[in-house]
Amino acid sequence: MIRKIISGGQTGADQAALDAAIKLGIPHGGWIPKGRLTEKGPLSSKYDLKEMPATAYASRTEQNVIDSNGTLIISHGELTEGSDYTRKMALKHQRPWLHVNLNKTPAFKAATLIRAWIMENTIEILNVAGPRESKDDRIYQDVLKIIESTYYLELMKTSRPELERLRHNDPRTPEKQPQTVQEAIARLISELPLKDKTTIANMAESELARLKSLLGSHILEKFGLWSGNEKLAKSCLAIADHPLHDEGDALNIIIKELWQELQMTHRLRIIK
Repeated sequence: MIRKIISGGQTGADQAALDAAIKLGIPHGGWIPKGRLTEKGPLSSKYDLKEMPATAYASRTEQNVIDSNGTLIISHGELTEGSDYTRKMALKHQRPWLHVNLNKTPAFKAATLIRAWIMENTIEILNVAGPRESKDDRIYQDVLKIIESTYYLELMKTSRPELERLRHNDPRTPEKQPQTVQEAIARLISELPLKDKTTIANMAESELARLKSLLGSHILEKFGLWSGNEKLAKSCLAIADHPLHDEGDALNIIIKELWQELQMTHRLRIIK
């Protein structure tokens, strides 16, 4: 599990990684050029970065690679300029590195790839790099979302180890669990009585919290969200337009998708 996120403090990808760390309660840091130099002026004091002796960007890039267990570079397109220099420094110092090109890899898939890479390389101090804001005005939001999603994927996997052990030892638990949101909805529709399906279809969206209280425990237990059904969690993440903090957020996705499906098939309509 990541215990610290570092970056060079530049606008764009660097600051997105630092903001994600602050939001998630993960320690952050890194090296920044003398004067806390960024393209928009000195970096805010809210970021706990150390100043290099000189103003050169290259020296802080190399030092952040050295001080981390692995370097993640996120971009839209191939690596250029400072991002490519970061890759070269990782190669020079024989540190694990991963480049995610968001023009080729969707955000939800990127989060799962990053998580697997972090676990494979036992990365605890993660260095994050990528384009500055003036080179890519989308990179900040995308990096922020991906770092959050990566963290929550790992949290969901490890948050209930006791239930995971019980699931493997309980012969009553069905072996086949839904692997996608679509499979989960199909299972629910096949299990619900017609009356309940009609009732759900005619609910207002504001009433879905009541539906969560009625179906929540069943979905979390029987569909394996409480015990680490990672494929279903990834499917929920692919549909969501925000990071999933825990299994409850995944549950919300399934319930809303169920409601939308039943609205198309079981909603009562007045015939004039």
